[in-house]
Amino acid sequence: MSISIIGAGNVGMALGKAFTQRGETVVYGVPEPAKYQAAVAALGDKARVTTTEQAIAASDTVILAVPYAALPAIAQSVPDWQGKVLIDATNPLAPGLSGLSVGTTTSGAEELAKLARGARVVKAFNTTGAENMADSRYPQGAPMMPVCGDDAEARQRAMALATLIGFDAVDMGPLMAARFLEPFAMTWIHLAIKQGYGRNFAFGVLRRS
Repeated sequence: MSISIIGAGNVGMALGKAFTQRGETVVYGVPEPAKYQAAVAALGDKARVTTTEQAIAASDTVILAVPYAALPAIAQSVPDWQGKVLIDATNPLAPGLSGLSVGTTTSGAEELAKLARGARVVKAFNTTGAENMADSRYPQGAPMMPVCGDDAEARQRAMALATLIGFDAVDMGPLMAARFLEPFAMTWIHLAIKQGYGRNFAFGVLRRS
């Protein structure tokens, strides 16, 4: 399966590293591919970089790993996403990590779904730091990765990707649950950064029968 990642910042590169190490092919989409050629080449022959438009066209699964403000333009750049799974790994962060710019009665993911015509939007890979995405191994067990989306098959695809790179994927149900997952990301930011637990801090799931 080919996976396209839009954005080659910390989160995008961490996810690409994790996927390619497990044999998946990753296509990066960025506005200026030449700027990222060396960084993507370092991931090996399973990764390549091209334009955003070409990367979107290359795969049925597209992960958005860009600043939240970039989402509307990307979503509306495609007249019809034709059923592609669009995984939103972003958070609508307010300046200075002071909170969220969207919330309570909607979410960044739901707003994205309104704009990305024909896409099956899933929220995932937004509740922890890039360091955990690059290497999710912990002696205490797998860290949690909650996933939500209105399309069950798309949600399962995102969960399979999370499981592939070592997370304990948790099915959160419909996309409106992103209203909880985006604030949950702020919980991670508060503990990992503001409270000093460190960027490799992660949440786990205690499963009881």
